[in-house]
Amino acid sequence: MSESTSTAAEHLVVRLRRYIEEQKLEPGMRLPAERQLAAELGVSRSSLREALQQLISSGLLISRRGGGTWLRQQLAPWAEQRIVAPVRALLQDDPDYRYDILEARHAIEASTAWYAAQRATEADKERLRLAFDATLKLKESDDPDLAAQADVRFHLAIAEASHNVVLLQTMRGFFALLQSSVLQSRQRMYSQPPIFARLTEQHQRLLDAILAGEAEAARRAAMDHLGFVHATLKSLHEDEARQARITRLPGNDPF
Repeated sequence: MSESTSTAAEHLVVRLRRYIEEQKLEPGMRLPAERQLAAELGVSRSSLREALQQLISSGLLISRRGGGTWLRQQLAPWAEQRIVAPVRALLQDDPDYRYDILEARHAIEASTAWYAAQRATEADKERLRLAFDATLKLKESDDPDLAAQADVRFHLAIAEASHNVVLLQTMRGFFALLQSSVLQSRQRMYSQPPIFARLTEQHQRLLDAILAGEAEAARRAAMDHLGFVHATLKSLHEDEARQARITRLPGNDPF
């Protein structure tokens, strides 16, 4: 690599870091598709790939085959070793362990909502309002992936407002684990208007309870919301499995 090429790549790395900051992308969120990002930055895809690779090597980003480029979750070492790594191994052997994670979220997020209602500062409340507004702005979006990411940001904002670092790191670990197993279904949730409307209504109740300092109402709202999410995701996964079985029936082979 020539010196000029190396300098250009370094400048693009700086621009990418600035882009991540300006777009308020957070750990666990996905960058736009390569073609879209190259167009936004006005650079070639080959130059972009080189800059992305440098950020992957530095540990800021992570690339998943067929799944795009993501901001790496910045988990505490104990969270990575004691929460994420063991459960990731289980998920690789049996994807249905994702339902155990969803069940665990009920207990964790009921607690984060409870504490957030009691401890949220004015700055926390402003971040919660902004995170909720972001989910509303994406209502008419053609990109359900971005809508799902806005949902994650809202839930993590609640965990941050709980001011309990163990709960926050556990939540981040759960979302890191769930990205690959439920992302497609979360996208489908946000592409169906009736489901989106229910999610928005549930988020509003949860937000209102926290802003009002009503801890018990916030806990109930979190439980109701996650119960709906769990049931909906399970139904979507079952539909996907059913369709997969149908395609394997005799007579479905066009040849």
